[in-house]
Amino acid sequence: MKEADLITLRRQLHQIPELALQEKETHALLLKTIQGLPQTYLTIRTLPDLPTALLVKVQGCDPQRTIGYRTDIDALPVTEKTGLPFASKHSGIAHACGHDIHMTVALGILSYFAEHQPKDNLIFFFQPAEESKNGGKLAYDMGAFTGDWHIDEFYGLHDRPDLPAGTISTRLGTLFAGTTEINVDLIGKSGHAALPQNANDMIVAAASFISQIQTVVARNVGPTDSAVITFGLMRAGTIRNVIAGRAHLEGTLRGFTQQQIDFLQQRIRDIGQGIAASFNCQVKVALNQGGYYPVENNDKLTKDFIQVMKDDPDVTFVDTKPVMTGEDFGYLLNKIPGTMFWLGVNDPDSQLHAADFSPDEAALVPGVTAVVHFLEHRMLEKV
Repeated sequence: MKEADLITLRRQLHQIPELALQEKETHALLLKTIQGLPQTYLTIRTLPDLPTALLVKVQGCDPQRTIGYRTDIDALPVTEKTGLPFASKHSGIAHACGHDIHMTVALGILSYFAEHQPKDNLIFFFQPAEESKNGGKLAYDMGAFTGDWHIDEFYGLHDRPDLPAGTISTRLGTLFAGTTEINVDLIGKSGHAALPQNANDMIVAAASFISQIQTVVARNVGPTDSAVITFGLMRAGTIRNVIAGRAHLEGTLRGFTQQQIDFLQQRIRDIGQGIAASFNCQVKVALNQGGYYPVENNDKLTKDFIQVMKDDPDVTFVDTKPVMTGEDFGYLLNKIPGTMFWLGVNDPDSQLHAADFSPDEAALVPGVTAVVHFLEHRMLEKV
């Protein structure tokens, strides 16, 4: 695809953002675009149990492995405020995380290999439900990558606003944190504010729970390691002179390794049990990680990726540090070795998930070209 074609396609996708598992218009446009490519080497597959997902296999001429490339296709419940002439047509929904850029780059790569048969097999996974509902885990757990659709190594990108357009960046080890949703219900007994001895105050219990949780990272995680536990919502009580008999908390846990996350999850459960005993109340702790594992890059494949990018005179590569944002590609990388990397999109005055986020389309061609060059290199490497 030429740059003008990529820009047109990106703007079409940008106008039809859809939430997780509801990406019907997006799916239809992707399918129409792919069906318009040369079909000689292509096999298109849909998943009945995940109907907005799309898989495309490019048959290699002398396959020694199958390389996967994943792009996410969903959007966010954000009201767009970019003022663009091709802004979202769907009220209250926007591609505020740049998945329209992700999809367009993937289609550009696929277009190239539809016309230039690769040596190895390629499988492109257009994945629904990254922002919520962990679409990568759903696909993997239903066996999408088994049999003829088995993938030996997986790659994917995420756009990054604070890097110049077209810049590539990644690192060895963890790129994105794993995340866990925390929901806690504390159940005691309500009563009159003047008679606390006849009640069991869950605001006091909740305050103690939150205070103790804040010691977990400070006293159970090494000073040179990183993790964070944040409670952003608390509901308790109805009026000033009634002791609250119930409290509800919602928070998030983030860490850079699955081992660390498993440990911190258990500490949260332990503290919940301790609060229940201390305050003679019920404490129900629900932890939901789903598919949002840490994005842990495979060392061997990522070293190769970094070296190729550094050696490519047409690529600007920069090193990066890990970030605490989450990405469900982490689940797939937990099952299949691979690499995730950043693509700079030059919007430093905004940020991901912001209503005014507006990626620079100058990143499209460099993104496609860099990945094509890397994939062609991988196909020359011995298995």
